[in-house]
Amino acid sequence: MGVRLSRNLASSEFQTAHVEVSEEGRERLKAELGITCQDPDAALEGARVVVLAVPDTVIGKVAKAIIDKVPSGAIVMCLDAAAPFAGHLPKRDDVTYFVSHPCHPPIFNNEDSTEDRKDHFGGVSARQGIVNALMQGPEADYALGEKVGKTIFAPVARSHRVTVEQMALLEPGLSETVCASLLDIMREAMDEVVARGVPKEAARDFLLGHMNILGAVIFGEVEGVFSDACNKAIEFGKPVLMKDDWKRVFDPDEIAASIQRIT
Repeated sequence: MGVRLSRNLASSEFQTAHVEVSEEGRERLKAELGITCQDPDAALEGARVVVLAVPDTVIGKVAKAIIDKVPSGAIVMCLDAAAPFAGHLPKRDDVTYFVSHPCHPPIFNNEDSTEDRKDHFGGVSARQGIVNALMQGPEADYALGEKVGKTIFAPVARSHRVTVEQMALLEPGLSETVCASLLDIMREAMDEVVARGVPKEAARDFLLGHMNILGAVIFGEVEGVFSDACNKAIEFGKPVLMKDDWKRVFDPDEIAASIQRIT
């Protein structure tokens, strides 16, 4: 992630100082982007925004190690809501805490080129949305935090303002606990019909094609309705696949427990 955002920051109006703990990471930044990393103390001196492009599990450790050297009034920016939500950011009333996270390019998009359509992660050429949260700090800092977010995840189609709590509902709640789990189940289902004799390429074409049209109808990308047979299959399929209380994954206690496991 650090290399991804460094590439976009390098072509922006921002002046960026880079810090990397691993020799491999420093060599990659030098080889791919021509960037020479700096000592943390030198990089933090006079910094207006400090971006923590590190895993959720070490956000707290890294933040605590540098917080006393972060200039008063600076923005400390995280790229995921998990660690901030879990309370891993150290107390420092005179700095701003900001979170920005990519939505990733949508399945339904209007990208013109094959290259753009293959930018599945985003931040290279395909347009995507981002979500931003001003966790603490003056309202005036939101605009700068959003500008940095738009830069590192560019090109950005839409920027949405949410709270840290709402971002936690989106991830891990909506995107990982629900979406990733159900997609993994769909892959297992495809493997199951292959095991039962359906040619793999036929099963894959059939599933991905139906994901496209069924998704387009369900999410209002096209006008249409399902057949009676499809509606009946959904009516009987949901109770088999889903527990009646599955929406409890969005309850505050469940979100907190999920984030605790992540961090």
